[in-house]
Amino acid sequence: MQRIKTGDTVEVIAGRDLGQKGQVVEVMPKENRVVVEGVNLRKRHKKAQQVGGRQIPAQIVEFNAPLDLSNVMLVCPSCSKTTRVGYRFKQDGAKVRFCKKCQADID
Repeated sequence: MQRIKTGDTVEVIAGRDLGQKGQVVEVMPKENRVVVEGVNLRKRHKKAQQVGGRQIPAQIVEFNAPLDLSNVMLVCPSCSKTTRVGYRFKQDGAKVRFCKKCQADID
């Protein structure tokens, strides 16, 4: 089970975008990276292309680059504070994440 999942709200705790909050768009566990909406914006210059019979003009594309997973921290939905994530088992045996500060379930 992952500590940060797609759809979670996280805050950047290190780097150029320190203090910014955003929602997780994609988690890449093998690369240990995460893509956060509106954070770590980069620009890529695209050449003009000819696809089929139509011409696509040159453009500058802005995209969200991935951040290292260690540079973000989960924001608890109940107490709205950045927190570490713990795990516990419910009575029915389901494993859930919980906030280490307020002890509320995250899932």
